Amino acid sequence: MNKNRYSIYDILKIYFIHVAMIAKANLFYKLNTFAIAFAVFAREIVNIVVIYLIFTRFVALQGWSRDDLFFLYSFLFLSYSLVVFFFAGVRDFEDDIREGHCDRYLIRPLGVFFQVIACKSDYAASLGHGLIGVALFLYCAGSVGIVWNFSTVIHAILFLFSGVLIQTSIFIFSAVLSFWTIRSSNIRNIIFFNARRYAGYPVSIYPEPIKVLIIYVIPFAFVNYFPAQYFLNREDGFMFSSVYLLLSPLVALLIASIACVVWTMGLRNYSSVGN
Repeated sequence: MNKNRYSIYDILKIYFIHVAMIAKANLFYKLNTFAIAFAVFAREIVNIVVIYLIFTRFVALQGWSRDDLFFLYSFLFLSYSLVVFFFAGVRDFEDDIREGHCDRYLIRPLGVFFQVIACKSDYAASLGHGLIGVALFLYCAGSVGIVWNFSTVIHAILFLFSGVLIQTSIFIFSAVLSFWTIRSSNIRNIIFFNARRYAGYPVSIYPEPIKVLIIYVIPFAFVNYFPAQYFLNREDGFMFSSVYLLLSPLVALLIASIACVVWTMGLRNYSSVGN
């Protein structure tokens, strides 16, 4: 069957059919879905409580106030909530490899990557992270001195989707390893979640090796630190070129392009896990 016979309309229609099916599956067990969402919310809110407690003793952290840090975190939570809503299949791709789902994807007419993202959405994690992100953003949007207008709103949306693309690309890099190793969750946790912990605080407070890691190697700084600096313009931002404040979209496109190439290479070298 010719893969090219599908129009964009057909692909979007198929995608939204999958989304509707996943939504129905989640809503069938409402209590379980909301319980998991609450558990995610409770787990992540600990970071916010820690920041609140820190600022009961300190006025600022290298020029950053409590609300500044909450604003920094809001980008992290909002972007990740979209990542796990649209690209949870990439995050959990090793399950598809281990359980043989990828073999089925290969014999279907639509592309493997489309099937990976269409067949899974983590509603509970998306809801848990999204609630915190929206609450922090709404709380801080008017208290950190930002003048909201058409330009700042467009930049906020652009930075948000750049963060989604960067994080998804990082997940792709760890997912590709599953083509050879079958299991890659430990590597994923090291590459993504450990680096993400550093992104919750201003890059400027870290020693040089950590700065290099989250700016140039695993570029979480472009998910929230530089976007936040664009709006807040805190003093520690002057240690970096002002160009960095606008680079998030370009970094997102660059890392996504590399991720596409790496994904294609991995798929070509995949030889099934069948016996």
